[in-house]
Amino acid sequence: MRPKFDRYVSRENRQRFLITYEKAVLWVDISHSITDCRDPKDNKFLEAAVSANATYLISGDEDLLILHPYGSVRIVNPSDFLLAQL
Repeated sequence: MRPKFDRYVSRENRQRFLITYEKAVLWVDISHSITDCRDPKDNKFLEAAVSANATYLISGDEDLLILHPYGSVRIVNPSDFLLAQL
């Protein structure tokens, strides 16, 4: 809800989005501690994907993409994910 985003999307629309988003997401308890990514700040995404038993981790971050596949998690960029769905 930072004011810097007001010029892009109204506060009201952002609040509406967050309410909708909260109802649609799957909240995951992190059950794995991972330190395999060369960028330590990205380990949290691997932890979430593994803890959720995700099939895909969709990212444009090369530090994550280079790990594809990570166990049973396919790490792909958005366009490759969309192509895989066809």
